[in-house]
Amino acid sequence: MLAPSFQEEVDRYHAAVPEITRGNPEPIKELYSRLDDVTLANPFGGIARGWAQVEARLDQAARQFQDGEMLGFDTITSYKASNTAFLVETEHFRARLDGAGVAEEFALRVTSVFRREEGYWKLVHRHADPAARPQSRRSLSQPAGG
Repeated sequence: MLAPSFQEEVDRYHAAVPEITRGNPEPIKELYSRLDDVTLANPFGGIARGWAQVEARLDQAARQFQDGEMLGFDTITSYKASNTAFLVETEHFRARLDGAGVAEEFALRVTSVFRREEGYWKLVHRHADPAARPQSRRSLSQPAGG
């Protein structure tokens, strides 16, 4: 059996991402490398490094969302070399956050980095934040945590 192409892995990734907003982190976990240099910077803050921290952060993020619905991905750019690749995208979804009664729409600015490991493309870094739209200069000067 041939290893999946990068585009096939991107398609799997795009199918896995919305599962987080439904409370299920398992599909995206399947795509991650298990090496110690993997990282995750999600909208809830901080940077997880190493598989144990990344796995815990994915579980934590999935517990924040319920009833998610993916509205679409806008791919800004992508790049693939022989052993590394990345995507820069905006993800649009609707979900209930922290048990809220009403679903909200979210747009995340996301950079995803992949590496070829044993012939397969594995996710090694994901950075997602809510700054998908231009931010005011003042928002950059807010104290940490506030």
